[in-house]
Formats: sequence, C-alpha cells, structure tokens
Amino acid sequence: MSQGAMPQPGGWPGAGAPEGHDLETEPAPLGHGKAAAREDAPAGQEDPGFCPARGYSGEQEEDMYRAEDEIEKEKELLVHERGLSEPKLSVAPEMDIMDYCKKEWRGNTQMAKRMKKGYEEVSQKFTSIRRVRGDNYCALRATLFQAMSQATDLPIWLKNQDIMLLPEKLISRYNWIKQWKLGLKFDGKGEDLGDKIKESLALLRKKWTGLTAMRTAEERQVACDELFRNEEEEYSLYEAVKFLMLSKAIQLYDDKEKGKEVPFFSVLLFARDTSGDPAQLLRNHLNQVGHSGGLEQNQYCVLDPRQKRS
Repeated sequence: MSQGAMPQPGGWPGAGAPEGHDLETEPAPLGHGKAAAREDAPAGQEDPGFCPARGYSGEQEEDMYRAEDEIEKEKELLVHERGLSEPKLSVAPEMDIMDYCKKEWRGNTQMAKRMKKGYEEVSQKFTSIRRVRGDNYCALRATLFQAMSQATDLPIWLKNQDIMLLPEKLISRYNWIKQWKLGLKFDGKGEDLGDKIKESLALLRKKWTGLTAMRTAEERQVACDELFRNEEEEYSLYEAVKFLMLSKAIQLYDDKEKGKEVPFFSVLLFARDTSGDPAQLLRNHLNQVGHSGGLEQNQYCVLDPRQKRS
C-alpha cells in the first residue's frame, strides 16, 4: 500500500441533500514484499478480519493448525525483551513467507496442497509476512503499520488543514454519526465524540509527519515498533482511520446517488442488507471493529479505493 493510498476526505459529501435525510475481504496487498497474518485466530473459527492463513470455515483438517506449545512459544516472541511487564508488540517481526507456510500447512491433504500452492504464488511478489495481534483490529493494524513504516512523504490529504474540520462538518451534517462507538480502550472516558476524533486525526498527522522526517527505513521501523507498543496511541489512530473510512463511504454513496461513476467495490458494499447506506455501515460494521468483529473485504477496500481488483 503506497503512502498516498489512504482515503482522502475530499469535499463534504451530501451537500444539497434534503434536511434530515436518514442515511441509515481477499485483503488488499499491504505493500511490496510484505503481507500480514492474524496472530491469534482460534482454530476452526472463521476470522472476520485480516487473516490469509487462517479461518477456513469449510472442511476441518488435522494439519491446519500448529501445536499449542508452538503457538505459545511464538506468542512469547511478541513480548518485549526487557520484561513481561512491557506491552506486546502488535505486529511481529518479518519472517519468510514460505517458512510461515511450512509451519501452517505441514500435511499432505488436498487443502494443505492448495494452500501451499497459493503461498508459492503469493511469494512471487511478497517475500515476507508479519503476524498481527488478532483483536478485531487486525485489518486496520496491518494496513496502518505497513503504510506508516514505509512512509517517505506526508500524503496530500494529511497536509490539508481541512482534515481537522472533518469531524465537526460531518457530525453537524449527519446526526446519525453521533451513534459512533469508540473502541474499548476509550469506554467510560466521557469524551466528546468530535473532540476525540479530532484528537485522533491530529495524532495520525503528527506520527506520520515524524516518520517521514526519518532518513532511513530502519529508523522508521524502530519508530513504528515503538508506536505499535503504545496501546493508547495505537488505538487512537484506529479511530482516525475508521472516521476517514466513513468519510470516504459517505462520499462514494453520495456520488452513487447522484448517478456518478463509482468503484465497483462500493457498489457491492452498499448492495448488502447490513450496509445499504453509510449509516448502516457505521452501525453494523465500523462500530463492531474492536468489539465483536473485524472488517470484510469490501469494507476494507474503503481504505484504498484506488486498489485495482481483478
């Protein structure tokens, strides 16, 4: 995912709409040479988030998952080496994608053979893979980590000062946005929604700006590792990304209603019973992120509307 691929707030969609109008994923590649996998998806359970190597909900096979002791050993690697009191790194170090495949699919069943073949194809473009913490933020986590760790310039949409006005403008125009459900890390803090989103957007800009000022990829990697150990800041960034996704969804929906050409994924997004419009997308999907569910492919695409689909 290139650093210019995050959703642009662009214009304020919905202008001219009647007063009180009630607007009731194969994951996209994360960047050249790297992919991601969810860290703790339960065996035999479909992963609602970003999990290319897990979550097969069809036939059950003995070789799909590793031994419990092996999983626990790998989890221990995510704990900072200075002590168990340190928070876990949300995104694990890179490992060779075929080594990962060999650990995950060690048998000779038909499913294992298909998965191995798939990984071989993927390895032609992606040489490494990272495990991400599986807490229903995994799609956002994988995307944001990849984008920020490779950031060499501040995206135009983050340079635009109007982005800080986005929460106030959208919340005042669409009353249903007040149904926004903050992540679990912010429950009970009683913060004003607009102020919290604005704070999250400011943090996103600040952190991204700092990363682009670093001279080497190694420096950015270390800084990202530190950022994704800081749970309060990390989860605040996800609120900003979710809000930018909602803003893009509103823009796409408004364009569709006006008869403008829109990306095909947005047609699929709004064709579903649970997300017929942005308000339903918020209530039934974005509000569930970090609580009871992750993101599916067509929601996830709102992050990168220019991603080509075959």
